Amino acid sequence: MLKKSLIGSFIATTVVVLMAATVCGDKASLAQLSLLDLEGRSINPLADSGAKAAVFIFTRADCPISNRYAPEVRRLSASFAPERVKFWLVYPDGDTQASAIRQHLEEYDYNCDALRDPRHELVRAAGASVTPETAVYVFNRSGARMVYRGRIDDRYAAFGKRRPAPTMRDLEDVLTAVVKGETVKFKTAPAVGCYISDLNRYRER
Repeated sequence: MLKKSLIGSFIATTVVVLMAATVCGDKASLAQLSLLDLEGRSINPLADSGAKAAVFIFTRADCPISNRYAPEVRRLSASFAPERVKFWLVYPDGDTQASAIRQHLEEYDYNCDALRDPRHELVRAAGASVTPETAVYVFNRSGARMVYRGRIDDRYAAFGKRRPAPTMRDLEDVLTAVVKGETVKFKTAPAVGCYISDLNRYRER
């Protein structure tokens, strides 16, 4: 198991406050977004393919908090997929190989597709900084627009402070509003997890 003292070196709470134009990314950059699928092919997950919304969950195979959210990610994906909400797992660590991602997907029985973001194109466009952190984009005639970035829920108040059950289900609430056709204004919620900026592979000593 990961030692608590070492986990603390790369686990943190983050609250990122940015101007809307910076957070959402300009439309030109979103149109040119290029991530990699597990076959190494370039893909723009924000190219409108008939989805009502796209949910990106930034994750790392070695992040314990991300892994503890696997059951909730599976539940939400199964619940909202029939409503044309597309879920993606995004691996931002450039050192993580496709084979390791496939193993991670199988180990945690994920029911959504995975992408690699080694150049941090989506990380920068969304303003993400930890794993797990989510970004939700909705599609309209003018393209993709981000309506939410932040935690999945408030189960983790801070590092080492875990509630028995969440009192707020931020991601689910946003997606419920989206599928109901409600107007959703951009908002954020603080995420607790492993820093994306630390791309050095964690090794227990």
